Amino acid sequence: MAFKRFTQSTKQLRGDARYNNKVVQKFINSMMWDGKKAVAQKVFYDAMDTIAEKITDTPPAEVFVQALDNVKPEVEVRSKRVGGANYQVPMQVNPRRRQSLAIRWILDATRKKGGRPMSQRLADEFMAAFRREGDAMQQREMVHRMADANKAFAHFAWGR
Repeated sequence: MAFKRFTQSTKQLRGDARYNNKVVQKFINSMMWDGKKAVAQKVFYDAMDTIAEKITDTPPAEVFVQALDNVKPEVEVRSKRVGGANYQVPMQVNPRRRQSLAIRWILDATRKKGGRPMSQRLADEFMAAFRREGDAMQQREMVHRMADANKAFAHFAWGR
């Protein structure tokens, strides 16, 4: 019998210093490189300050949460072998994976851009995702289009 491995991160995770939000802390942990959490926190909070200056009618924490929700994919394609052939089968994405994909896509989109400080690029990507624009949203739309194109194979989704 195969066991799925889950880390204790969800039980150990505490809210971040400023907003006391576990999702913010998860994002900071994902952004962190080489264990440098203080650097990741500074970048994130600078991005939140930039958002607060540019978007005055919505609190920056709400912009972050809404941006993350906008980027979360509903469906994705997974490869399934049926009768000697591999099919790209569209399947629902579980909530945990949706969140991790959204975080990963936002960070990838931010890191791809260059020339400016990370906090400014991160703030721009959050604001773009908040408005349903930007590279992370394009990634989501691409995944949805792929799932839509392979709708014919949805009947293979049983049993995973």
